[in-house]
Order: sequence, then structure tokens, then C-alpha cells
Amino acid sequence: MTEVGLEEKEYLDLLTLQRLLKSGVEELFPTKLWVKAEIASVSRKQNGHCYLDLCQNDESGTVARVKAAIWRSRFLQLNNFFAQATGTVLQAGMSVLVRVQVSYNELYGLTLSIDDIDPAFTIGEKEQEKKRTIARLEQEGLMDKQKQLSFPVLPYSLAVISASSAAGFGDFCRHLEGNSYGFVFQVELFEAVMQGVTAPDSIIDALSRVESAQTSYDAVLLLRGGGAELDLACFDDYRLCAAIASCPLPVITAIGHERDYHVADMVAYSYEKTPTALADVFIDCYMAEDERICSFETRLKLAFVNKIAAMMARVDLLENRIQAADPRKLLSRGYTLVANSGGRLIKEAKGIAPGDILRIMFADGTLSCEVKDRK
Repeated sequence: MTEVGLEEKEYLDLLTLQRLLKSGVEELFPTKLWVKAEIASVSRKQNGHCYLDLCQNDESGTVARVKAAIWRSRFLQLNNFFAQATGTVLQAGMSVLVRVQVSYNELYGLTLSIDDIDPAFTIGEKEQEKKRTIARLEQEGLMDKQKQLSFPVLPYSLAVISASSAAGFGDFCRHLEGNSYGFVFQVELFEAVMQGVTAPDSIIDALSRVESAQTSYDAVLLLRGGGAELDLACFDDYRLCAAIASCPLPVITAIGHERDYHVADMVAYSYEKTPTALADVFIDCYMAEDERICSFETRLKLAFVNKIAAMMARVDLLENRIQAADPRKLLSRGYTLVANSGGRLIKEAKGIAPGDILRIMFADGTLSCEVKDRK
């Protein structure tokens, strides 16, 4: 075997190769272009630059990945513009449409320099994803599964899934515990992340902990209390919504303000706009039962009074009849009563013989008489 010398092979040194790549890339993309991608990670540096990893995924996983940057001179303005339009900042898991300048550096390789972003695309992508989630849940028969569960008349033991520091959770507890009727509830917190890409897995885990707990809960409450539109997009996640739909306990959501309505709300047993409104639901349950019991008490008292009145009327009737049949009434009208010597009333002359002693009773006295004759 003959050894081939290095001088006999054609080769390029690395720097030359990198310069050729740089020249080729920048010649191929001389102008800026719009690129659709998903943010895999975001890193904001103290020097003001923002570095991102952009990726594209399909069913098999990540199929493309590239580094991108928003330089300090552009980042603050661009970040504020995006936040005002969407209500949130750039974050991992977000689909974006960005305008980039493709560049190649001999040391750092391919980089996309971002100088513009379309917030309407990000919002639209989330809306399309929401529609796909709804269609899948409907196809799998999960949209109305929670609605088939029964809800207790007096729910007492409540499992709450929320962040412990969330204002919504605090509002719920204060309103529930401070009710003016003195109703008492048992509330247990199952803490979870309530926004961002980690929220679905965190909430699913909390649901699992509720289901496996030794306490038998009457309902599961999912509380957040509003936020930016894209911050709440996690509540349109298919896996989370499927877990809610499949929960064996009634799940009630209160995760947004008046304008928000998410797939999690659709698949839940019911939903309320705010945590405070949800607290009112449970207070109202006890108020309705209290009113029902008071109604029974009133009806019972009324029935008892009516029964007594009817009995008193019957007594009065009997008393009138007794008084009407009193012999003294007859005597007072001029009639007399006749009795034999033994006091037995005599109603006919038959059987009375001369010499018998009779007693004749008048209203004012009694006469003792001897029978002289009978006709």
C-alpha cells in the first residue's frame, strides 16, 4: 500500500472554507427576508443584546434549528412594540414571524439578525392552534365529558390548582372565607405554574396529585385571575385540556377576565370569569340550601298552625252541638222532663200505673208527683 503524501491532496484550510461559506450565504441572501419559526430559547444579556434559538418542529421532533440575535440597538424598541401588541414578551414555545438578515461569521457560524417582528402572526398562530385543539377534542368525544358528572348540592372540600402567590388565588380565598353568612369550606392548594410553556405539564401533574390524594374532593378549581393573551395561551394546550376533560371530579375554571375564553373553559364542568365570581358560586350553593330549609320551616309552621285551627274549629262545632242538645236548653223554653222514682227518663205513658211516683223537672226545680189516673 502506497502512502499518499499531504502535498498530493487538494484541501482548504478552515478559515478559507468559512470565508467561502460566508460569501456564498451572503450572496444567496443579499436582502432581508421574513422567516416563520418557533422560539426554542431566549437569553437576554446584560449588554443589551438578546440571543434566541429558533427551531422548526414536526411530529418526529425538531427538524431545523438556528441561532438568532436581536442587537441592543434594536431590542428595546422591538421588545416594547411586541409586548404592547400581544400583552407579553418574547418567550420559549412561541411561534413568530421575524424579519432577518442572514449572515455568516467565521467564528460563530450562521446567524439570523432580527430587526422586525409581526405580532399579529403570533396571535393568529395561537388562534389556529386553538381551533385545531377544539376539533381534536370534539373528534375524541372529550368536549362534553365533564358535563356528564354530577355536582354536589353542598360542595365543601375544594382542591385548588394555582400558584400560591397568584392574586386570583388570594382573591378567591378572601372572598370565600369572608362571606357574611359564616359558611365554612375546606380549601387545599395544589401549586402549579400557571403560564408559559411549562404550565400545561405542571397543571397536569397537579391534577394527578388531586386525583391520587386520600381526601375525597367535591370539585377541582383551576384559578389564575387573568393576564396577557399569550400568557394564557397555555390553557388552549391539547394535553392539558384532555386531562381536564378526563378528570373524574368536576373541574371549574376561573383563569381570565371578561374577554378571555379558552379551550380549558370549554371542556371544564363549568367556568367563571374571575376567581371572585367562582367563590360566589359556592356561597350561593349554601345560600340556596339555607333558603330551602327556611322555606320548609315556614311551611311546617304554617301547616301546624292550620292543623290546630282546623281542630279548634271542630271543637267549637262539637261544643255547639253539645250545648244545643243540653236538656237545660229545653227546660228553659218551657218543656219538662219526666222520670220515674229511680231517675230514669219516661218518654211515654205506657207502663205507668196509678200510684207510681214520678219526678217532673222544670227549669227552676223538680216536683215529686203521684199518678192518680192514666188515660
